[in-house]
Amino acid sequence: MEPLHFADISLAVVKLLGSGEYALQAPGQPAEGHFGLAVRDYAHSTAPNRRFPDLVAQRLLKAALAGLSSPYTNEELTTLARHCTEQEDNAAKVERQVRKSAAALLLASRIGARFEGIVTGAADKGTWVRISGPSAEGRVVRGAEGLDVGDRVRVELVRTDVARGFIDFAAVPRRR
Repeated sequence: MEPLHFADISLAVVKLLGSGEYALQAPGQPAEGHFGLAVRDYAHSTAPNRRFPDLVAQRLLKAALAGLSSPYTNEELTTLARHCTEQEDNAAKVERQVRKSAAALLLASRIGARFEGIVTGAADKGTWVRISGPSAEGRVVRGAEGLDVGDRVRVELVRTDVARGFIDFAAVPRRR
C-alpha cells in the first residue's frame, strides 16, 4: 500500500467500525474489551480535568486502591456511561460540521477546479469523494454511476455551501 493513501484506508476502516461507546462492566460479567486494540481488559483515561469519563475512571480507581466501595452504583454508572457516550457523539457531530464548513469555505473560491480523489463512500444516499489538496470530502452530484469505494476519480468542484458544510463535485470522465 502506498503511504500517501494510508489516511484514506484508515478513514474507511474507522467508518466501518463505527463509533465507540462507554459501558459498564460489572464484576462477574465477561469483558468485551477493546476491539481496535485487541485487548480484553481495557479502561480509557486521559486527563480528568478535561473529560468527565476520565474523572469517573479516576474516582473508581482511587476508591479501589484505597479499599473503599465504588463511589457509584451500577445503575449510576450505566446512566453515566450512556450520558457520556451521547455527549461525545454530540461533540463529534459539532466537530465534523466545523471541519466540513471550514473545508467548504476554503474551496468556495475554487469552483470549476479539478482534483484527483478517492471514493470513500458509495450507497443509495450518495457517493462521496475525498480529495487531498486540500483535504476535503464532498458528494458526487453528477457522474457517480459505477463508482465504488476505493476507486480513484477526477472530480470538478461545482458548488459549496459553507453554512451547511456541503461540497459538491462532478465526476470528470477520463480521457482514453
